[in-house]
Amino acid sequence: MTHQWTIGFDADDTLWQNEQFFRLSQTRFAEMLDDYVESDHLMERLIAAERRNLGHYGFGIKGFTLSTIETAIEVTRGRVPTKVIAELIEMGREMLRHPIELLPAARESLEHLSGRAEIVLITKGDLLDQERKLAQSGLGDYFDAIEIVSDKTPEVYQRIFARHDTARSMMVGNSLKSDVVPALAIGAWGVHVPHELTWEYEHAEEPTTHPRYRSIPSLSELPALIEDI
Repeated sequence: MTHQWTIGFDADDTLWQNEQFFRLSQTRFAEMLDDYVESDHLMERLIAAERRNLGHYGFGIKGFTLSTIETAIEVTRGRVPTKVIAELIEMGREMLRHPIELLPAARESLEHLSGRAEIVLITKGDLLDQERKLAQSGLGDYFDAIEIVSDKTPEVYQRIFARHDTARSMMVGNSLKSDVVPALAIGAWGVHVPHELTWEYEHAEEPTTHPRYRSIPSLSELPALIEDI
């Protein structure tokens, strides 16, 4: 393998755990509001608020926290106590302090590919939080470039891969919607590494018939896949 490949890696739920902490926080959110509102459709209201607020707050813990506060106010018609609001704010702070948990084969795969391909971290979300997680992960030295973006679109991938041969560029991640589909749209390869927990927003139809689409159960299989292409 030579430097002919440029490989983009997603971060959250591809290299380290992320969605599981949001699910735990959603459960805590429901428990906090249990005395004030029926639980029916509460998560639907929260998810709707998150989607509605993406254009304002972007992706990440801060936007999630603000959406929980907004939802709490809405579903209680303004009757939610200030102590619950304070607890939601502290819940967000706890999420921001949570230590990083690397996913299996994340370090090993990056170590194997380091020096054999140009490796780029392409992640979306809050700048400070993503920088914190990268620093805590201990993976920073494996990347030739770091791209923290507000969203992942074909235009974003086109800019990142512009100085490379797009046909020899690849995006690897757990989200079909953000990591795979837009990369395929610009002529790059898209490799799906499914995670057992994926945010509803990231769901998309699997492009099974696309000639540059691949799916692997674990990052441990990525080096062999690249050799075979």
